Amino acid sequence: MKLNLKRPLAFFDLETTGVNIATDRIVEIGILIIREDNSKEEYRYLVNPTVPIPKEVSIIHGIYDKDVADKPTFAALANELFKLLDPCDLAGYNSNRFDIPLLLEEFLRVNINFDIESRNLLDAFTIFTMYEKRDLSSALKFYCNKEIENAHTAMADVIATHDVFLAQLEKYSELGTDMTEIYEKTRTNRDVIDTAYRLVMIKNVPCFNFGKHKGESVKDVLTANPGYYSWIMRSDFGLHTKQKLKEIKLSLGL
Repeated sequence: MKLNLKRPLAFFDLETTGVNIATDRIVEIGILIIREDNSKEEYRYLVNPTVPIPKEVSIIHGIYDKDVADKPTFAALANELFKLLDPCDLAGYNSNRFDIPLLLEEFLRVNINFDIESRNLLDAFTIFTMYEKRDLSSALKFYCNKEIENAHTAMADVIATHDVFLAQLEKYSELGTDMTEIYEKTRTNRDVIDTAYRLVMIKNVPCFNFGKHKGESVKDVLTANPGYYSWIMRSDFGLHTKQKLKEIKLSLGL
């Protein structure tokens, strides 16, 4: 199927040291870029996370400390990755809840602001759960009648995601092939402010989405308890959450 692209679309997948967006690190990146003419380019990077990879995590994705000991760090790769992905819309499998937030954290650690607000973020998992509610292996079997090989390696997962996405467009023809229209039809995070879902818009008002102040407006909470802002900025929250909270605070003149 030929996609109707207004700019490149980058399917990507991350293998990491764990699932904590704020503290875990990338160990492998798989990228499949579809250009406007539908030509394809593949990129794979092994990344030294600068921290030990837990053995139980290595058993899942097959990447051990020795495999990345001599590989470049994310900081060393950041400019190259930024240039590669900067013109692209992004696509993945459960990427809106994990891969994109974690990628943003890595960029922010090296003081690169990788903007996601101006690009479409397409998540094959969102489309899948709208219709079937299964994991990636089941999605590949259901849509493509194929078994995934080398599951939990970044390149295998990203190619499987690409295959599932194209099969979804074939099966659900009402989605069309225009990436902007597909994004608008499938996005589920319209009221979310940060990638960790800690801050949300409720009736057009920025509010906290966690803890004792869940559902309360940022303005009311920080006006009554200015120290709450300082506590968040010192604590183990993601950098994107802190960045967005700082922007809200400044916009409110607090």
